[in-house]
Amino acid sequence: MNKKTSFSTKGQRADIGDLTIYRLLANRYTDAVGPFVFLDHIVPKVLAAAMASGTGGHPHRGIATLTYIIEGEDEHFDSAGNYAKVYSGGVQWMKAGNGILHDETLNIDSSTGTNRIHAFQFWVNLPAKNKAEKPEYLAIQSNEVPQKSLPNDSGWIKVIAGGYEDLSSRIPNYSEQFLYHIHIEAGKNFTIFIEEKLEVAAFLPSTNAILNEAEFQTGEFIEFDRIAGEIIIENKLQKATDIILFGGAPYTETIVAEGPFVMNSRSEIADAYRDFYAGKYGEINNQKGRV
Repeated sequence: MNKKTSFSTKGQRADIGDLTIYRLLANRYTDAVGPFVFLDHIVPKVLAAAMASGTGGHPHRGIATLTYIIEGEDEHFDSAGNYAKVYSGGVQWMKAGNGILHDETLNIDSSTGTNRIHAFQFWVNLPAKNKAEKPEYLAIQSNEVPQKSLPNDSGWIKVIAGGYEDLSSRIPNYSEQFLYHIHIEAGKNFTIFIEEKLEVAAFLPSTNAILNEAEFQTGEFIEFDRIAGEIIIENKLQKATDIILFGGAPYTETIVAEGPFVMNSRSEIADAYRDFYAGKYGEINNQKGRV
């Protein structure tokens, strides 16, 4: 049985500096898909030369941030002393836990000279017990992201978070979650089964695609029902197409989000701000580790 579409929508512009961004989650239909409570699409853009763009240093608490760099370079600093650069195809993951400051900067990929940037940032809502834990950080380069070919030369699947068949991401799972980048060649199709009660959404970053016999447009965010079933992805174009598919078990605790903090009560939000203004999240040394 094919899964049915619950809704489809497009994001709202939320540009930062030179970055063109569409905010897809939260949206007017839902605040979360599985543990994912936030999704920004940094749309493909050509930079004439190195021109770093980012948000500047800012705090987080109660979540893990996950930045997937399709093209470009992402430089990360945080107040726990972590520093790394991740290049095209790689992932930056940071558990904010009980509070951290970080700064991410997108630029052209200095390892290849590719002058395009294209990325996604997700926020993964942590269970209440994990919101009080110390921050953690992972830098995962492209060759460390699990990937396999699809049957019948149909394309490939990358496992950014969670697992698929024999593939498993290095990113920790605090609840059932999955985040896939699926690439379908021209004229091909791929079917994936989603278990009962799991929440799942798809996003089309670059081209149209047909999902369960319905055609959706570039830039559409599509959520499906929670009944067990298949999602059939068909590419009837003359070129390859890409789909971001993600979700997981529903988040069952209360969600209270304000600014960069996602907690379980208003009092916890107040505590997050109070600790931030008291300097308890530390400081970022933007020169540490820089090469």
